[in-house]
Amino acid sequence: MSEQPPVYDVAIVGLGPTGATLANLLGAAGRSVLVIEKEAGIFPLPRAIHYDGEVLRIFQAAGLREQVLAISRPGTQGMHFVNGAGQTLLIRGGTAALGPHGCANNYYFHQPELEAVLREGLARFPQVDVRLRTTLNAIEADGDGATLHCRQGDSYGNGGPAFEARARWVVGCDGARSPVREHIGSPMVDLGLRQPWLVFDVVLNEALDLPPHTVQHCDPRRPMTYCNVVGDRRRWEIMVLPDDDREALVQPDSLWKLVAPWVSPAQARLERAAIYTFHSVIADGWRQGRLFLAGDACHQTPPFLGQGMCAGIRDASNLAWKLDAVIAGRAPESLLDTYESERKPHVRALIELAVRLGGIIQTTDPTAAAERDARFAEGEPEVFELPPQLLGQGAFDAQQQDLAGRPFPQPRLDDGRLLDELLGRRSAVIGRRELLSRAAPATAERWALSEALVIDRPDAQLDAWLRSHEAQAVILRPDRYIVGVARTQAELDRISQHLPVAP
Repeated sequence: MSEQPPVYDVAIVGLGPTGATLANLLGAAGRSVLVIEKEAGIFPLPRAIHYDGEVLRIFQAAGLREQVLAISRPGTQGMHFVNGAGQTLLIRGGTAALGPHGCANNYYFHQPELEAVLREGLARFPQVDVRLRTTLNAIEADGDGATLHCRQGDSYGNGGPAFEARARWVVGCDGARSPVREHIGSPMVDLGLRQPWLVFDVVLNEALDLPPHTVQHCDPRRPMTYCNVVGDRRRWEIMVLPDDDREALVQPDSLWKLVAPWVSPAQARLERAAIYTFHSVIADGWRQGRLFLAGDACHQTPPFLGQGMCAGIRDASNLAWKLDAVIAGRAPESLLDTYESERKPHVRALIELAVRLGGIIQTTDPTAAAERDARFAEGEPEVFELPPQLLGQGAFDAQQQDLAGRPFPQPRLDDGRLLDELLGRRSAVIGRRELLSRAAPATAERWALSEALVIDRPDAQLDAWLRSHEAQAVILRPDRYIVGVARTQAELDRISQHLPVAP
């Protein structure tokens, strides 16, 4: 009789930032997790360099806030869009002040350092099994889960033993060429941007008078982006023009000529130079039965908003609490249907905004650039922020479009804690005792079944939020998105029905 393969709650394919975050969140919830990663270690060169305040809040939920802050810097001065004459056209705001998520709104970092923090975090959980140098060769899915056929060895699955593992759920966090997506058969929809750019990373040897903020050089002669990353790291992203010889472009002499106005080979060490094609695509179908996609496996965005990795981390957060609730028996399996319906519209909106900004930056026709500059020339430069995060249809009260489906702020409470330190990864019912005590018995039972934390004496910060929205109560999901607000008992009973509980 053959030995049965081990059975995990969740198998995650890919240990990049999205997969590692998902594994940390599920590990913190006590779930057994298998992570398979084809590479032997962390890719040592820079890739993603930016995350936002909501993403730091997700790292906080995974118990890694301070560790991540230690390798990051706040983006205090934002992003400036500057034309060929040096005039500022547009500014994306930045500040070191605490934003709505209880932290700065934007941060910069070095991806290998972040991945090291996330992988070290997994060592806290003995039930999280990480298999490096392991390739997924095939998936056999059925109604109860999936069997993964794997091989340990090199990154191509050669030279090591084959093994099988069984998981109730599988999440493909396996990148743009996702084998899990290929197995599911989800097509990728192109949203219109496909442009090669040269990415040029350096480490400074000396202090230079370079901008402390990101600059989008909207110069039709050669669109470029400059980024102050973290520490002595700097990045230039340089648009590849139709007449460029790509092989010649990545040679050191050509590279240093492109950035000569700012830095010389004597002043910095070249760390990486590579040409990438920036894509704007999104998958149609993020779930098939027991299989899911997350991160680059189901969407890719151009980097003009710094939201590529952020989108994957948000996927992980949305999916983690839902998988945990279903596995624990607190919620029906149908809750998982809201993963794509909630996340896909938000991801698409961000990709489309990045494409529009790309249109501003990538203008190479001098006449069109002059017309663009004239449109921005009136008055002071506009300062913009990302649009408020709003989920698509899902597990919240769709009648309250002004608040429901948006993140709840994270204030610092009267006792000095941040809100999420009190709530943990639970749902929450926050309101005034006069209303909460009048909830129908079925409503109170639903709170208990969903294991929601009930706070009927909100402190000054929470009470101020309720007053500012003329509300008596608010219900939050474990991912800190608002289920709904209540001003009457009937409204409280109604929005409570959106808390998922098992039938």
